Amino acid sequence: MVMWKYLGPGVLLAGAAIGGSHLVTSTQAGANYGWSLLGILLLINLFKYPFFLFAHRYTSATGESLLQGYMRLGRPYLILYFIMSLFTGIVNIAGVSMITGSLATNFGFSNISIPILSGVIMLICILVIVVGGYPLLKSFGKTIVLVLGVSTLIAMVISLVNGPVAPDGFEGDSPWTIASFGFVIMFMGWMPAPIEVSVWPSLWMITQEQLQKRTIKMREAMIDFHAGYGASVFLALVFLVLGKMIIYGSGTVLSSQGSVFAGQLIDLYAATIGLWAAPIIIVAAFSAMLSTSLTTIDAYPRSFASAMALLFNPLPNNYKLLHHILLVVSGLLGFLIISSYVDRLGDMLSLAMILSFLAAPVYAWLNYRVMFGENVDDIYKPAGWLRLLSLGGIVFLAGFGLVFLFWYFFLSPSVS
Repeated sequence: MVMWKYLGPGVLLAGAAIGGSHLVTSTQAGANYGWSLLGILLLINLFKYPFFLFAHRYTSATGESLLQGYMRLGRPYLILYFIMSLFTGIVNIAGVSMITGSLATNFGFSNISIPILSGVIMLICILVIVVGGYPLLKSFGKTIVLVLGVSTLIAMVISLVNGPVAPDGFEGDSPWTIASFGFVIMFMGWMPAPIEVSVWPSLWMITQEQLQKRTIKMREAMIDFHAGYGASVFLALVFLVLGKMIIYGSGTVLSSQGSVFAGQLIDLYAATIGLWAAPIIIVAAFSAMLSTSLTTIDAYPRSFASAMALLFNPLPNNYKLLHHILLVVSGLLGFLIISSYVDRLGDMLSLAMILSFLAAPVYAWLNYRVMFGENVDDIYKPAGWLRLLSLGGIVFLAGFGLVFLFWYFFLSPSVS
């Protein structure tokens, strides 16, 4: 129980990561390619590890958020973050809310349209954040991640006991083809989450320190981070296993449309494991997306507000009001996107995933530079294996980004 009280920003990070990247892309990875992308899943989580770690480490060491660190490097870096996160933020809010709304139909709301259900989900999340503030957000986040972890673990054990649905000798598609390369990049872009998301726990840490009127010690920050990141990696593996055991070799092609995908997922799990297990799967899937919706709807406007306050301070001494205004504006824009582009939201999310991956080496380099700032005590700066892993991660992400650009413009089947 001592450890439980330390958990907060790191577990909220896990809740944010688990929805889109895990429920959707990890499941699709297992469903389409079996075990083939298991190595990539572990590798990308390893290479991104330092840059998410630096968020907790920098804030605990300096008392500043990563955005303040970006501002120290130069105003253009913070402007770059703000512009890029505006597009990906609104699209991601719309995407995760729509998938959550689609899953809500399994609770007896099938007669209500997906846009309306998605709007209700966004409204509930906004009310939780505005009325309860960060303490309620943290409590909800920890509870949802706990429910999610238990329910998905049960589902995975059942699937392993029942065995794979694929017939003996079945060989599926290979991800190492020109046609599949785009999916591999999207998979890496959101696994465990885009690196720009590392800003979020640093902002939540600042808020938590202000509310508790004390500084979060480095030991507490590291416990919180590793619990959240570890849970995120573990659940990514769980959803890949579920995709492999329940869908791979079944002949079912998963839809790229969130509403259709959600229904397929529940039906396949129920048909394979048994109708009695359907409630477990429904709770697991809905919990995954609800945690992502809640944290995403809070964190993007929170980061927008923090960036705006640092750049031009539109509401001096009233950050909370600015955050709440941007919550409502982001929710309305997200609802507008869902209502207008519900059939094309999958393509928009794919674009957001790709942009996140292409921007990953930039954010990785920024986090690395911030961690070596003059305001950081030498004892907290990366050394030895962590420094080598950081540099290797930047090279890996930049290299794969260049390979993707070459593929997209010269080899992609979509380019004539």
